[in-house]
Parts: sequence; C-alpha cells; structure tokens
Amino acid sequence: MVRDEGLTLHEAAADLGVHYMTAYRYVRLGQLDAVKRAGTWRVSRSELERFRAAPAEEPSESTGRGRVDWSERMHSRLVAGDIGGAWSVVESALAAGSTPARVYTEVISPALVTIGDRWAQGELDISVEHRATGIVQRIIGRLGPQFVRRGRSRGSVVIGSPSGERHGLVVSMLSDLVRAAGWEVSDIGADSPASSFISAMRETGSVAVVVSVTHADSLPSCRDTVLAIRGAEPDIPVIVGGRGITSRAVAADVGADHHAAGLDDLLELLGEVAASTRSA
Repeated sequence: MVRDEGLTLHEAAADLGVHYMTAYRYVRLGQLDAVKRAGTWRVSRSELERFRAAPAEEPSESTGRGRVDWSERMHSRLVAGDIGGAWSVVESALAAGSTPARVYTEVISPALVTIGDRWAQGELDISVEHRATGIVQRIIGRLGPQFVRRGRSRGSVVIGSPSGERHGLVVSMLSDLVRAAGWEVSDIGADSPASSFISAMRETGSVAVVVSVTHADSLPSCRDTVLAIRGAEPDIPVIVGGRGITSRAVAADVGADHHAAGLDDLLELLGEVAASTRSA
C-alpha cells in the first residue's frame, strides 16, 4: 500500500488560495501542521481540511484579541522538530500579550506534557520526545534572562530533582519562575544525589529546599533525599511538588514539611518561609 505523502507546501498554498510564504508562516506559527520529509514540507489532506474549517482568528496575534491555542501550536512545532517555528510561536505569544512566565506555564509545559503522554501511549517515538526536549532547552536559554529580578533578594532557595528523576526542563522552568518572584535560586538540575542538595544549601545559605518529582517511580529516591537533608540541616524547610507528588499525604510520606500543588502554592510557601526568617 502506498503511503499518502499529502501535499507539498506550494500545493497546499495553492489549494488555500494564499501565497507560499503565507502558508509557510502558518506552519512556523503552528497554525498549519506540517512535517518535513527529505527537505520538503508536507501537509496531509486531513490537516488541510481541518485548517480550512477552523474559525479565523480575529483580527491578529499582535492585538491580543481572539482565542489562540498557543500550546497546541507549540506542540505541533516541537513534534515536527522545527526549532525556528517553536521560537516563532513564543514570539507571537509574547506579542499577543503573554508574559514569559505564561509562556512557560501555558504554552511550553502543556505541550511537553502532551508529548510525554503521547510517547507513553506509543504514539510518538522516544527520539521525538528527546528532540522536543532539546528545542525547549534552547528556548529556555533565550527566555531565562528575562526572569532575573532586580532589587533586594528575598533569600536563597535550592531547587532540584532527586537521583533517577531526569526531567531537568521542569527544574529549569521552575527555577526561572521562582527567580522572577525575587528569590536567588541554586538550580542543581535533575538526577541530583542528596549530597548535592546539602552542599548547595550550605554554600548558599538557603532558607528552603524544593524537590521536584515528575514520576511516582522516583518517590523512594525523593524520600531518601528528604531524609538526608533532614539529617544534615533539620531546621531547613523541605517543599516537594510536581506530577509525582499527588497529595499532601504523599508529601508527608516522603518526609517533606510542605506540599506545593502548583506554582502559586510554592510561592506562597516561600513567602511564609521569608516571613518566618525575618521574625526569627
């Protein structure tokens, strides 16, 4: 059976009645899903029909009006391995009024979750997931400096993931978001042994430690890390969170002081830490 290769981008543009560069812009912004084969962009006929039936966005991305699913566009560009298109999605979201923080939480993170879920379900090869991770690492590198906040620091915090937990992107984005709230962050990354958390705590004089867990498989390692931190620095609050920490009960089971159910929870908890430190 011969595989349907779909249409070239030139053919898709002609079918839509637009200039080739307009169709190319649709692809780079994630509006029109396309894949590159042998150096040529290809658009499936079903995707072309989906695009044709989709309601027009009024009046444009730059106005901030209208509903645009930026995470879906990002997902499309990451799966296609299109680094330029992924960055164009970021630029368009920012131009439409998104903040760098919202790009992390509402554009990149949901796209990565979808890719991870699709890989787990066997819909995507692991190479696609790894390639998407590499693209996002580059995007974070470009956005990261925008999260540095000037002024007096609220204190120092260590953020990382325990041994066996390899989702470094989560730690990187979380660290930037906490920096934006006025904290100095010692980002020790993913797959970090307990000794690294302790060394970073002592070196920076941190007032709290945040342990991020994405998979439940890492809970035993998280528990060992928390116990080691508790033994070394019993007065330092340990906060755990992430998709692998599903409840306060799970947080208590690994020995943590607090459970952060999301970014707002984490920032509130750190605020309480800062207040208690000042009053001590």
